[in-house]
Amino acid sequence: FLQRTAFNYYIESDGQIKLPIIGRVPIAGLTIREAEAFLENKYTAYYNKPFTQVLVTNRRVVVFPGGGSLARSVTLENNNTTLLEVLGQAGGLSARANAKRVKVFRYGADRERLVYEFDLSDISGLRFADMVMQGDDVVYVEPNPEIAREILADLTPLITLLSSILLVYTVARNL
Repeated sequence: FLQRTAFNYYIESDGQIKLPIIGRVPIAGLTIREAEAFLENKYTAYYNKPFTQVLVTNRRVVVFPGGGSLARSVTLENNNTTLLEVLGQAGGLSARANAKRVKVFRYGADRERLVYEFDLSDISGLRFADMVMQGDDVVYVEPNPEIAREILADLTPLITLLSSILLVYTVARNL
């Protein structure tokens, strides 16, 4: 006899979850498999060979695809979504993207951000594209500098000022 029942329970802000029979239990910080084993152990007192399945439904990755200030949030719908899939779901790399400088920021065990850097510019770097993404990961692709545009943006105020002074001088001299 197999009975399958699915319910949705939410982890509260204090990291605990309120479940039938066992009440409030701490679950924050556990991996999915650790949470399943923990809950199965808790329910063993009430059921013979309990089975639990934990699904996380709000895992997201933020992707900066190399266009400067552009950013996209990608929801991880599968547990094995890769870096390449996340980049594809974000619309791919932008025209300014430097595929040689792809970084993944991920929280480590001590809640400090770890940084992984990859070169996805050629076929040999694609082995890194199979990295499985986790919730709260940040993918950052460095943009290539637009030197001509940046120089022009810096010089435009000076050119405007000089042309204005020259115009005023020319008009004053011709009067």
